[in-house]
Amino acid sequence: MTKIEAKVLLDSTHNGARLTTMQLTYPRFVHAEYMTHRVFSRNAASSRAIPVAKMISNILDHPVVPIHWGANQKGMQAFQELSPEAASNCEELWLKGLEQTVAIVQGLIKEGLHKQIANRLLEPWMHITVIHSSTKWENFFKLRCHEMAEPHMAALAYAMRDSYENSVPVARTVHMPLVGFEGDEKLSQEEKMKVSVARCARVSYLTHDGRRDVQADLDLAERLSTNGHFSPWEHVAVYMPGNWGNFRDWRQYRWYVETGLEYTLADDIRQFEELARKYNV
Repeated sequence: MTKIEAKVLLDSTHNGARLTTMQLTYPRFVHAEYMTHRVFSRNAASSRAIPVAKMISNILDHPVVPIHWGANQKGMQAFQELSPEAASNCEELWLKGLEQTVAIVQGLIKEGLHKQIANRLLEPWMHITVIHSSTKWENFFKLRCHEMAEPHMAALAYAMRDSYENSVPVARTVHMPLVGFEGDEKLSQEEKMKVSVARCARVSYLTHDGRRDVQADLDLAERLSTNGHFSPWEHVAVYMPGNWGNFRDWRQYRWYVETGLEYTLADDIRQFEELARKYNV
């Protein structure tokens, strides 16, 4: 039932500098631990944005059930697991808790409560989807691919490490996740970058295998910029030596938008593409 997945969406490299974007799926209850790693750029599906009926349907079809039933003991780590019989009983109670909570949430909705509150009660059984980009991985893998890590967090870290190590980065100077679908070839470079931003932002309510509306993406990118929602602009980046926020050797689109220097972006792209052609790198 429980899904813990890491899928590489785009893997870029230039002069040895690598930037990788993944789509992650994992139990909502370990999201706080994931968020402690500040070198990552991420956009996560919000339980505020998804209708309650759809959320209930999702968790009834694919509820999160713990993958490790640790026995009660001192310390943060539950190395010893429950007996198979006790684990089975715990799973039965866990799913019973889901049934009871769904009934409570449905009652709250009948009273007119907004989804941003009602959905919170469903989070223990909920998966979360995250668009994740990073140039720095070593410390995360060291800490989380480890027996001392929380089991669900460790399973996610191992899935991410496997995807990262099995992915072959492609040489490029501009990193634009979720671009390359039918019709995208007609867009200008600037439009492709903005479409990429919008699609990364849509993680809250769009499966990235579905139908697309380029104009809606461009409109969303404009609203994100106008309203100061800059986190989705971090997944799009241009190769540039140096340290740029939480990225190394990749300057995020966010930097250009937030500093008001978007007009320099085309020059930066052209400069490094010319260098790449000149030196065949």
